[in-house]
This record gives sequence, structure tokens and C-alpha cells, in this order.
Amino acid sequence: MNTTAPKTVLVTGASSGIGEAVAARLAEAGHHVVAGARRLDRLEALAERTDGHLHPVRLDVTDREDLTAFVATALDLTGRVDVLVSNAGVMPLSRLDSLLVDEWDRMIDVNVRGLLHGIAAALPHFTAQGSGHFVTIASVGAHEVVPTGAVYSGTKYAQWAITEGLRQESDPSIRVTTVSPGVVTSELADSITEPGAAEAMVAYRAHAISPDAIARAVAYAVDQPADVDVNEIVVRPARQR
Repeated sequence: MNTTAPKTVLVTGASSGIGEAVAARLAEAGHHVVAGARRLDRLEALAERTDGHLHPVRLDVTDREDLTAFVATALDLTGRVDVLVSNAGVMPLSRLDSLLVDEWDRMIDVNVRGLLHGIAAALPHFTAQGSGHFVTIASVGAHEVVPTGAVYSGTKYAQWAITEGLRQESDPSIRVTTVSPGVVTSELADSITEPGAAEAMVAYRAHAISPDAIARAVAYAVDQPADVDVNEIVVRPARQR
């Protein structure tokens, strides 16, 4: 059980994978979780498993108004927003010469604009209440590039850079954390349409770890005292190099 006072935590992309694990773990620890994703039915099923601590909200992070309403929902429920976990992301890997431009655009829209929309929605409230915590779920792709991963890594580096800039610009009362997972069991790879990239991912995922490994890292950062800011965590499978 969480030993700190319950916080109001918003989690994007909470219908599966890392987002679902983060939302479930924090709700089970007694925090008030507002979980957002496009698949509301999955969020409602998750809410049934978390003993009333999770509130499901349909959310499309590419829509700035959706993020504004998402934050407003949390404020209506509890009167404050303490943590925003920006997790929503897509990963349709492909070689650049495949020219899958629509997929590139989708990654930019979800991974980069979605993060910025969340910051724009939450930052004024964090500033007004004199506290808050941004947690960005990036990737080891923010630190390395592999064939088929140029655009994806570009979006993840952008997430890392934006979050680090936010940390430097923010008042010390606002904490900022980037969590960069290695290979994790999730649905992300299911969106890969290029056959070569999909085949490479099969081998890459051989040693994938559970999404709950990332949820534990997020919970660790969230539950630190207010004067402790965990800036960056990289979590890889032990066999990943």
C-alpha cells in the first residue's frame, strides 16, 4: 500500500500495455487515477478491477481540446491534479525508403504533439497550485537508433528533449521525470506494417519484460517526497544490450 498521501494522477494511453499497468498499480496503491484512452470499454473493464480508484475517460491525445477536458475532469473529481503520466504512443517501425509517410505523421502526432498537448493542459494548473509532477514515458529509442527506427527514435528523442527542457524551465515545486523503457510486452509492435520491420521485432521481443516493471519505476518516482525529483529512469530487460 502506498505510504504517501493519495494523489490525483492522470494517465494517457491507459487501455493496454505500460499505460494500463501504470494506471492499475497507482490505483491499487490508493491514488485517484483518471485513465484516458480511445478504447473506453477497456478502461471501464480496468476500472472494475481497481476498487473505485480509477475513473475512465475517452481520450485522443492528438486532440488538444480532449487533453484540456481530460485535466478538467480530474479537477471536477478531486479539485486538483498532481501527476500527469504521458504514456500514449505508437510505434509503426519502417525503413525510411519505404516512404510510409502517413505512419511517420501518426507517430509525430501521437508521440510528440500528444505530449505537448498534455503539458499545455496541465502546466497552468501545476503552476497555480504550486506543485505537480510530469512523467513522460519515452523509450531507449530516445538514446539509440536502429534500422527501421529512425522516425520512432526521432519522436522519442523529441519527448526526452521536451521533457528535459520542461524540467529546466519549471519551478522547483514541479517535478519532471522521463522513464525510458527497453523492450516490453505490449501491443505497440502490432501496428508495424512493413514485413521486414515486423520480422526483426519478433527476435527483438524475445526477452521482453512485463509492463509492470515500468509501472513500478513510475510508482517509485511518484511516491518520492516533494523535495526529491527523480529526473530519469532507464529500464531494460537484463538480457537487452
